[in-house]
Amino acid sequence: MALIKVVVFAFAVTVSESLLSSVWDTGINKTVPLVMWHGMGDSCCNPLSLGAFKKMLEEIIPGIYVLSLQIGSNIMEETKNSFFMNVNNQVKDACDIISKDPKLQGGYNSMGFSQGGQFLRAVAQRCPSPPMLNLISFGGQHQGVFGLPHCPGESSKICDWIRMALNVGAYTKLIQEHLVQAEYWHDPLNEELYRNNSLFLADINQEVMVNESYKKNMLSLKKFVMVKFLQDSMVDPKDTEWFGFYKPGQSKETFTLQESPLYTEDRLGLKQMDKAGQLVFLSADGDHLQFSKEWFVENILPYLT
Repeated sequence: MALIKVVVFAFAVTVSESLLSSVWDTGINKTVPLVMWHGMGDSCCNPLSLGAFKKMLEEIIPGIYVLSLQIGSNIMEETKNSFFMNVNNQVKDACDIISKDPKLQGGYNSMGFSQGGQFLRAVAQRCPSPPMLNLISFGGQHQGVFGLPHCPGESSKICDWIRMALNVGAYTKLIQEHLVQAEYWHDPLNEELYRNNSLFLADINQEVMVNESYKKNMLSLKKFVMVKFLQDSMVDPKDTEWFGFYKPGQSKETFTLQESPLYTEDRLGLKQMDKAGQLVFLSADGDHLQFSKEWFVENILPYLT
């Protein structure tokens, strides 16, 4: 049996002075606090990724308060937790951090990168106070993943270990509780196994039972913005970034969100949100988490004010 490839989700984007100038021209004159959550293998304050991005946002939106979530006592622990800490515990910690931050009590926008997108959706569904206003997901895997084309650093022992663990048994209790990737692993060849054993994704996607509070809390969002990367070589299938996935029983043909039972039965309120214009589907013509400064200013900035 071939080992399943797993990718390390990390955020990387460059900024420049021309971006700052173009944003000043938009005439932003008010701010809403922003909460960010990074992807796997990254950290809240990496100066080459979210650290730089946070600084850029603070420069282009004067007065904005940006909380980049740190799940761990230090950067090294946080990076490790992005691989191996139970996602439900991570979400609980994030909710606790947000609820205790006095600057967020009037409401906040959120921005999740890669797996941080579905983690922040869990925050929206489980922790409605203080209220999340807009949720922006960059390449989030909202229907999970099944097979990942490559893992940065092919010789990485972590990548090799994750491949082996998923191959042996993604839905075993031990792996579900201790491997982040397994908690949003969605096997279309065995949907029942997924529904009955997924500790995180099956719950937030209402696969087994409908938690009415999850639906109510999603409906309270002003906008749920999903960004899909059209040339994504890390996420499989990339349709998951718009809440699509493989049709059950195979791993070639996909369905859209609107064709899924989650939507047609409106178990999470997404159909109602779609009809009300609360869902926003954006695309960027690049690989995973790669977008231009012009694209960001034009498409994302309006949801941050």
